[in-house]
Amino acid sequence: MASKQPMGYKCRIAVVLLVLLASIAALVAVAVIQDTWSSKEYSIEYGIVIDSGSSRSNVFLYEWPGEKQNETGVVTEKENCRVAGNGISEMNVDPEKDAQSWKGFQTCMDKITKAIPAEKHKTTPIYLGATAGMRLLHERDEQRSNAIMANLTRYLSSLAFDFKTASIISGQEEGLYGWVTVNYLMGNFLEKNLWNTYIRPEGAKTVGSMDLGGASTQIAFVVVDDHKGPDYMHIKLYGYSYSVYTHSFLCYGKNEADKRILDKIIQESSDPAYIVNPCYPEGYNTTMKASSIYDSECTEKPKDYNPDQEFLMVGEPDSEKCKSIVKSIFDFKTCNSTQCSFDGVEQPPVTGDFMAYAGFFFIARALNLVGTSEMDQFNTSLTEFCNSSLQLRKEKHWISERYLRTYCHGAHYVFTLLTDGYKFEKETWKNINFEKQVRNTSIGWSLGYMLTMSNMIPSEVKYTYPMTDPVFAGLIFLFSALTIITVVLVFIILIRICY
Repeated sequence: MASKQPMGYKCRIAVVLLVLLASIAALVAVAVIQDTWSSKEYSIEYGIVIDSGSSRSNVFLYEWPGEKQNETGVVTEKENCRVAGNGISEMNVDPEKDAQSWKGFQTCMDKITKAIPAEKHKTTPIYLGATAGMRLLHERDEQRSNAIMANLTRYLSSLAFDFKTASIISGQEEGLYGWVTVNYLMGNFLEKNLWNTYIRPEGAKTVGSMDLGGASTQIAFVVVDDHKGPDYMHIKLYGYSYSVYTHSFLCYGKNEADKRILDKIIQESSDPAYIVNPCYPEGYNTTMKASSIYDSECTEKPKDYNPDQEFLMVGEPDSEKCKSIVKSIFDFKTCNSTQCSFDGVEQPPVTGDFMAYAGFFFIARALNLVGTSEMDQFNTSLTEFCNSSLQLRKEKHWISERYLRTYCHGAHYVFTLLTDGYKFEKETWKNINFEKQVRNTSIGWSLGYMLTMSNMIPSEVKYTYPMTDPVFAGLIFLFSALTIITVVLVFIILIRICY
């Protein structure tokens, strides 16, 4: 009998230890299954960017899944609403025009509001960025500029969204965000692999960006060497860092360049009642007030300036003379660096492909040269365009008369800017692609801005577990209790064996 007792205790210990191990294993298994088999449900996030340019404002609504790729949202454009009325730099002058502008803003915001789920309104950030038009106004009339931005801040703060900021962005920022937009839309930052997962394209190259607005123009492209200076900016997207050269030329947007070119033509004429304009087509005559040309910080007012003075412009096309006048608004001689673009601005050599959009696209379209082209082809087309009559321009190019008169000196301006300014040559010109959109999305700085801002927007995550909370808690309690009981039993059995 004595020999059976130890054997009985051994069996009991074995059974208890087996239960103990099973309880621990079950406890671990329940915890691992609950964590490993859980899934994350990311809500759709939204962001609003208002692009307030020199001539108009556009409200863009962007959306992206809460799940980010290396800390940056994968953003797509959901809505694009053009605000009726003039640009915000024209505000606080004419109450009737202001009323139209505010009505235009409200119409767009109503449209945007309907496109966002109600439960997302409070968490949807809204930004307003004003560009060159407001930069010019701020130089000319800081008090009115501040008043306009204060009014916009109050209006946007009163909306149902999470108002972040209304500010005048710098030219460098405008150029940089445009570069981000172009490369994002072209898939140079991310692409989907066979498993539908976003990855960085192997050996991905970036594309340079050139934007031509109403009051300024921007160029931006990646540089390899580590340069220092205000025109070299660093940005991190999708886990990778980029060094970008970007410069904005204020007063070199298409509208402001038009005024400066007209000023040069007026200066060369001795009779304001009959001014021969070599950039206008034959058969086109127009009368314009001095205020439409000189009411700008970009155009120097003559000594005897009278805003109500009228100038009669008579079209006598001469492409070579028009080109000479266009070139006169640039300074290609001043340069204190290894290489400059113009007006003494340092610029490294252009390399790689470039996307030219906004005003660049519309000029190229007027010459029927959308996409890529040869430098000589572009030059020949603009010469033929400039020397053609108004009627021929209408028939061949399908552009309204209102804008048609500006496209001759506009084309010369673009050609001069790209060749003499940015130093594109015959071979590098082939790398310029004149486009308005990529993948049905407008090219501009606002999408790049939203992409950059999405680095700082937290994601809302909803976890879905294989077991409900009561079931999970019950199993944890059961196996924890079983583990404790078996430990106690092992302790009791060991004490009885010893004593």
